[in-house]
Amino acid sequence: MNKKEVLEIRKQFTPENCTITRICGCYVDHEKEKKMEMKKAFLSMPEEEAFKYFDIFRHTLSGTVGKNLMTMEFPLDQELEGGAQELLLRLRDTKLTDDLLLEEFYDKVIENYEFAENYYIILIHAAYDVPGKSSDNMEMFDASDTVYEHIMSSICRDWFVEMPATGFLFPAFQDRASDVHHVLYYSKKPEDLQPDFIANVLGNITPLTAKDQKTTFQSLVSDTLGEDCDYDTVRNIHDNLNELMEEAKESPDPLELSRPDVKHLLERSGVPEEKMEHFDKNFEEAVGEKNTLLASNIASVKTFQIETPDIVVKVNPERSDLVETREIDGRRCLVIAIDDHLEVNGIEVR
Repeated sequence: MNKKEVLEIRKQFTPENCTITRICGCYVDHEKEKKMEMKKAFLSMPEEEAFKYFDIFRHTLSGTVGKNLMTMEFPLDQELEGGAQELLLRLRDTKLTDDLLLEEFYDKVIENYEFAENYYIILIHAAYDVPGKSSDNMEMFDASDTVYEHIMSSICRDWFVEMPATGFLFPAFQDRASDVHHVLYYSKKPEDLQPDFIANVLGNITPLTAKDQKTTFQSLVSDTLGEDCDYDTVRNIHDNLNELMEEAKESPDPLELSRPDVKHLLERSGVPEEKMEHFDKNFEEAVGEKNTLLASNIASVKTFQIETPDIVVKVNPERSDLVETREIDGRRCLVIAIDDHLEVNGIEVR
């Protein structure tokens, strides 16, 4: 799901647009015991309580796409009978009215969710009558031709006191319709992805975190270039990557780089052909044959940083050309061009 699609569903969690039909919940204590369960029609809730839940649901669809929000595709075996996708489909299709299915879902979460304190599992069913759109992209609320029926789960730590730490939306909402082959996963902390929950409740392979994507990309560049990993080539990669992001900034979809995309980026940045000999194999081992890297996770758009053991130099990313490397008196040196203004500890010097 892209940012625009996420926002469209997020807007439904208000009193004016509410499409939630049913809400269920299960309180779990620090010993993984169910302490209390709740199920009711959402519209029967007192207004003040409903507002608290709206806030939780909006937070479950918040953060950065690709970091906090990740669209994951079900492996084929998880779409067969007994797979994770099938349980989610049955929960959706029964509109959370099947008590045995709810217990099965709660048990799976409790078995696989790693948290040593109290938490609260919330599950809702909703049916969004998707407005049609005219040729000028304006919504036509009386011209709906599809209903997006879905479930969403939010897991709040410390029994409803805190905003959700984890959650998911199923099916994904893509091209303004249901996509049962994908699920949108939410993690408040991008580095805390709950791999057992993803594997056993959602039936997916845990994706690389934003931090891991950046580290993986850096390792790919280092391994590919080897001893030829010089300043100019790395700067070219940085500049070309930021140029790609600038070109794609108007797109609602985050810029994803597949194996051929990353390969082309390196070649365009001056990496010699002979250095690319093992790139395909290295990429597939580190990232996966069909997986991608998000440009926003691997690019440093806000800073261009150069480090030595004793010095850190931060440069405006758009002016990395002001820094170069030279050999002076037999030593490798950084040379920084200075025009008419120089400050040291806030003091202008000449």
